[in-house]
Amino acid sequence: MIIRATVANAKELTEIALKSKSYWGYSDELIESWREDLTITTKMFEDFDVYIFQINTEIAGFYILNRTNITTSFLEFLFVLPKYIKQGIGKQLLAHAIAYCIDSGSKVLNVLSDPNAQAFYAKHGFKVVAKKESSIKDRFLPEMELKFLENR
Repeated sequence: MIIRATVANAKELTEIALKSKSYWGYSDELIESWREDLTITTKMFEDFDVYIFQINTEIAGFYILNRTNITTSFLEFLFVLPKYIKQGIGKQLLAHAIAYCIDSGSKVLNVLSDPNAQAFYAKHGFKVVAKKESSIKDRFLPEMELKFLENR
């Protein structure tokens, strides 16, 4: 079930983000260096839409959507606990975010993807529009977007 998260979920969501990132084989040191970037803050709950995928009482994944302006939304985070990866939870969270964007009139949804998640987003219609150099030498993050023709 997908429901709106609360500030009380912030610490758990941060841990889910870190665990999900480690699924891709990044070193513990690298994951720790990203802790600040992957920390879910109280302010995020004020400024963005935060949704969780809950199974019984466990949070299996979440996403954070930033409505940057009337026509553009940015998917800030989409993470799933490793034990739930490849079970359709990420797909359901993304579908929820897309439906929310369409219903609220967004014309485009942007995401700065981890290279390991690029195929996931491409499978759901996102196109690479640019590449951004990451904190790791010679590693680039795909900037991707999905346009909503129904809102043009």
